[in-house]
Amino acid sequence: MRAVDVIMNKRAGKELSRQEIAFLIGGYVAGEIPDYQVSAWAMAVFFQGMSAAETAALTEVMLKSGAVMDLAGVPGPLVDKHSTGGVGDKTSLILAPLVASLGIRDPMMSGRALGHTGGTLDKLDAIPGYRTSLSADEFKKILVKDGFAMTGQTKDIVPADRLLYALRDVSGTVESIPLITASILSKKAAEGADSLVLDVKYGSGAFMKNPIEAEKLARSMVDTGSAMGKKIIALLTDMDEPLGKMVGNFLEVEECFECLDPRSAGSGIDPLSADLMEVTFALAARMLMLGGKAKNAAEGRALCENAIAGGRPKELFLANIVSQGGDVEKFLSLVGTYRSQHKAEITAPQDGYITRIDAWKIGHAGVELGIGRNRAGDPVSPVAGIEFHRKRGAAVKKGDPVMTVWAKDRPSLDAALPRLAEAVEYAENIPVARALVLKEIT
Repeated sequence: MRAVDVIMNKRAGKELSRQEIAFLIGGYVAGEIPDYQVSAWAMAVFFQGMSAAETAALTEVMLKSGAVMDLAGVPGPLVDKHSTGGVGDKTSLILAPLVASLGIRDPMMSGRALGHTGGTLDKLDAIPGYRTSLSADEFKKILVKDGFAMTGQTKDIVPADRLLYALRDVSGTVESIPLITASILSKKAAEGADSLVLDVKYGSGAFMKNPIEAEKLARSMVDTGSAMGKKIIALLTDMDEPLGKMVGNFLEVEECFECLDPRSAGSGIDPLSADLMEVTFALAARMLMLGGKAKNAAEGRALCENAIAGGRPKELFLANIVSQGGDVEKFLSLVGTYRSQHKAEITAPQDGYITRIDAWKIGHAGVELGIGRNRAGDPVSPVAGIEFHRKRGAAVKKGDPVMTVWAKDRPSLDAALPRLAEAVEYAENIPVARALVLKEIT
């Protein structure tokens, strides 16, 4: 078998066999097939697509290119959630202790920020002492003890994805739905979860800009997961506006901690965090369904609301900080105060209503502030961030505060402020409401 034959078969629109896919990916990981040939194959996939069977084969080959987390002996059900990324998207930090309090174990392998989207590991790193690089043994012990554990992907986990992703990034093939599907599902399968809930986002701050493309990706992942024997539910959720009231590494952890407070249950939730909790409850309810703890989404949501009111998720949140090396007392002392000294406020330039806060513009301005990174390895600031005082649909008078902004340094603050101001749109009339959860794909 030759790599050029595999490339030409896909270029001609033929369905590749598992053997052809294994030959190409295995040879690439072993260093026997060069970048330029795999780039040519990726471009052929970009234009010709892949069948569900091909995508499942690619996912399994990538999965088996390295180590797989062995969770034998960990009592289930093992259910995880994955988001395609957004701005202020911090649901993982709430739903992991939430579902754990209801008998679900969540083995969560997360990533770092890149571009305008935030990274769960960067948020967790903002907690003093918290370790996001766990050994397999540590991961299992914490998963059993707390009901969830959070770690980063090691070099041994799915090396084919790390190599292929870097190649896609420079070859113009990032947007290929089969390649996205294989990338996400190979990593999620490697962490050992039996079932998965997918948060597939659309809108300005999402990878997929409209619901049609988001649904195509969701359908691909659900079908591929089913072909691999995994139970998957996907939700299409809105990411046109940042989620919640905080954007920034420590600020987002702080907001999640507040949302887990029993006083936030029911009508006590901060209205500016209501959208965050709406999406979190929708995802957590599906995790409970997949784990056999709830018959339907309504029952799952009720269980989640009652759990927060009872206080157990908050206890698990703090217990996990200790389990992963964090300093709870130090964390609690920083809540409400851990902010950069470089601060400014953006106010409304007119009377009217906020009709939109563009998530894409906020995310890119956040990179300037120090929240995110343009290249892997760039440092991020735990004390940079944005707090929204008003969001979409709010009435404003000229001069009313819309957001407070903190930056890693003064030049970064000065550079980001015009972009942040431009992200907020106003009108004389109140905007039409947008659905946060558009559709469920099974």
